[in-house]
Amino acid sequence: MDCCLEMMPRFRYYRLYDIVLITVLGLAAKFYPGPGRAWVNDAFGGIPYEIFWILLVGWLLPRAQPMAIAIAIFLVTCGLEFAQLYQPAWLQGIRATLLGRLGLGNTFSWQDFPYYGVSAVLGWWWLRWHQRKHIALVRQVRT
Repeated sequence: MDCCLEMMPRFRYYRLYDIVLITVLGLAAKFYPGPGRAWVNDAFGGIPYEIFWILLVGWLLPRAQPMAIAIAIFLVTCGLEFAQLYQPAWLQGIRATLLGRLGLGNTFSWQDFPYYGVSAVLGWWWLRWHQRKHIALVRQVRT
């Protein structure tokens, strides 16, 4: 049992590295200036956004099931997409800031939903891969 507790911090550090990596990828996509800029900034940028939240929740709740996390984040991001239809002045003020735009978005688009689905699957796979890697490492230490 002690070996499992010793391995947990290293496991969580690996997830933290992945969170930093996906954050950099997401920001690079959001501010990409080259060819296909509109698609990369708006549509593709939703993939690292959702994976970021899945990895973050997985890091905060390391014992939670990856599938449950991915489904919950998918539902929340879909809810946030629909919330973009609600545009009171105070919320528009928040969305006018960089953090508000990155976190809440500012324009509803049906086309974002497939990207959220792809992101949920990729995020689920990423967490599951980490979980299996951690379990294999713990088993190796025990033997």
